[in-house]
Amino acid sequence: MNGFVKESLATFSEMKECNIVPNEITFLAVLGACRHMGLVEEGRRHFDAMSRKHGIEPTIKHYGCMVDLLGRAGKLTEAEELIANMPVPPDVSTWGALLGACKKHGDNVMGERVGRKLVDLQPEHDGFHVLLSNIYASKGSWDNVHEIRGMMRQHGVIKTPGCSMIEVKGTIHEFLAGDKTHPQSEDIEKMLDDMAKKLKMEGYAPDTREVLLDIDEEDKETTLFRHSEKIAIAFGLLTIDAPTPIRIMKNLRICNDCHMAAKLISRAYDREIVVRDRHRFHHFKQGSCSCLDYW
Repeated sequence: MNGFVKESLATFSEMKECNIVPNEITFLAVLGACRHMGLVEEGRRHFDAMSRKHGIEPTIKHYGCMVDLLGRAGKLTEAEELIANMPVPPDVSTWGALLGACKKHGDNVMGERVGRKLVDLQPEHDGFHVLLSNIYASKGSWDNVHEIRGMMRQHGVIKTPGCSMIEVKGTIHEFLAGDKTHPQSEDIEKMLDDMAKKLKMEGYAPDTREVLLDIDEEDKETTLFRHSEKIAIAFGLLTIDAPTPIRIMKNLRICNDCHMAAKLISRAYDREIVVRDRHRFHHFKQGSCSCLDYW
């Protein structure tokens, strides 16, 4: 979560050298570290060693880590096969990890199948409806998008809006996508325009796949550049002097486009940017992120 993946794996090696016997929790931490770094083969070795060397039968949480590890690495078929062959019934989190991987890697066929299963299993969960809707939107299946939104209304499911927060001089400032309600909104808009120019010079190309609206490409680019993370970063550039890092809290997972933009902004403005999203910390510095683009 905090980016100290190598350190956690090194600590595990030291434990073995000291003949400290690992337990279920130890292996959860190790598999989680492999998951966050995309270390598929190392993760497999540790997972296999649980029962073979240590006599520890993997729980649903260990299987969930492996499904997430394989899914993030793009090994979707293998992840689905692991779920099918698990000795314990898969839970919602395990299927959810596979659905997120389908969205990330653009496998709409598997994503639709898994998404439908999850919506049936947990009809009150907004995230699964949104992911399935996003999969349909990414391939232009707007009738299916409207169907999912209708299901959400039927079950009283409300989508959680993306929100980014930043603290400046003891005051928390909160931004939603497209937000123009802040007292310094005019200055923020000017900074966003400046960011857009500098990003273009850095080679930035908007990932309009992240805009799940039936609008033209130009409007998608405009919408994309008003995501809450970018607005919060713009405000941070205006109000926080270097070398103090710009620290942002995001209630949902940072999208691919905002992640790429934050990397380039950190280099273009020579600023450190730290974003804590729903899953982990992202430390952006000089065009790279502590997650190594694996989150």
